Amino acid sequence: MRQIKVQCPAKINLTLKIIGKREDGFHNIESIMQTINLYDYLTISIENSEKLRIEISGTSDKIPYDKTNLVYKAAELFFDKKLGNYKIKVFIEKNIPVSAGLAGGSTNAAGMLFGLNKLLNEPYTREELHHLCSKLGSDLNFCLEGGKQMTTGRGEILEAMKFKNFNLSLIKPEKLGISAKEAYSKFSEKLKNNKNGRKKYLNDLEWGLIEDYEELKTIKRLYPNSIMSGSGSTYYLINEGFSPLNGYWIKNNLEAIPYGIREY
Repeated sequence: MRQIKVQCPAKINLTLKIIGKREDGFHNIESIMQTINLYDYLTISIENSEKLRIEISGTSDKIPYDKTNLVYKAAELFFDKKLGNYKIKVFIEKNIPVSAGLAGGSTNAAGMLFGLNKLLNEPYTREELHHLCSKLGSDLNFCLEGGKQMTTGRGEILEAMKFKNFNLSLIKPEKLGISAKEAYSKFSEKLKNNKNGRKKYLNDLEWGLIEDYEELKTIKRLYPNSIMSGSGSTYYLINEGFSPLNGYWIKNNLEAIPYGIREY
């Protein structure tokens, strides 16, 4: 049996502008993304088997451990290239909140592709890994590379930017998770009904969502400089911290990091 432990960082969106809707149903964006030192960890093991078997377990009761998990889909996609039959076990140590706009699912899936590639002596080139990432979701390519990147297209086209370290803090309503589908749908609906355009937010999705959730309005009222990450419901502050607030998950004293997925 071979085994690897993979470190999968969360991301924040320093900016997120929605350029327009695409023919495939997704949206074109321009977003500056940044990885941070909040990590999930994947422990992946493989051994020879008569057929491909994938088993997932982990520490969180908020994610599925079946075929609907993006990590499972990543493993299936990886073995589309006939590489032999293996029994794959992956244990997910979950520290990144779920449905939080921090790319927890995407970074885990990118970590699965990275880890399997290492375990099997890199049958895929880095470019081919990025191709697999783009098939699975919009944030995986960024999660694989990390650092500070301008992302365009659906988010899969990367342009590295000069990294600058900074401190940050996160806050998230404990009982509120927002899917990307909901966030983009509400943005589109609001834009259709607001012909005069959108208010100036660094994240367009925050403009699309904030009036629908008292929890988000509470964060913005208490911390006017806070910015929503991705599709929410997490907000962040740069070089500041959040005070304890009942019903909210808070993580202070984090840092930006210049890397993405890596072996731990």
